[in-house]
Amino acid sequence: MTKEELYQSLDYVNHSREKRAEMSSLVLNNLRLVRPLMEIAFNVDNPISNRASWVLEFTAKENLNYIIPHLDFFTKNIGRVHLDSAVRPMAKICEFLVKAYFAQPRSEIQKNLTDHHLELIATTCFDWLIGEHKVAAKAYSMTSLLLLGRKFDWIHSELKVIIEQNYHNGSAAYKARARHTLAKLK
Repeated sequence: MTKEELYQSLDYVNHSREKRAEMSSLVLNNLRLVRPLMEIAFNVDNPISNRASWVLEFTAKENLNYIIPHLDFFTKNIGRVHLDSAVRPMAKICEFLVKAYFAQPRSEIQKNLTDHHLELIATTCFDWLIGEHKVAAKAYSMTSLLLLGRKFDWIHSELKVIIEQNYHNGSAAYKARARHTLAKLK
């Protein structure tokens, strides 16, 4: 399948789990499609990028190691994503990566995710947390930053300040995740 054929196939993907999973299994069965899928996802002003992001999230959930050869490309571009329906799955992929990095026993993600990658993820998660994004992206960002604070000592203090500043204006879901995160920061 070519990148153009992949792009056309994404036009048939909708919000349903079934369609996203179907397209993800196509990618999982053809690893050469991971990079073109990311390229489409990072064409950030194109509405199809949302669908590519959904499929990439499903692919990462099934096998996060498929992203390893593309970590430089992924972390370099995640900060450009701005459409809400693409930010959420990208934030979820960041959470997958960070959780895998701190998981035991040692994994391929830990061997391949560099400090530079982690710093780019942290920067992007802070941007999503302070930006005008929906609560899911903010919640995934909080989790990622909470974990990344184990590695970078400056993160927890910044995270706490941001959460406390935004707490009163947050939705009920934001406040719930914020309370959970603040409790773990103490």
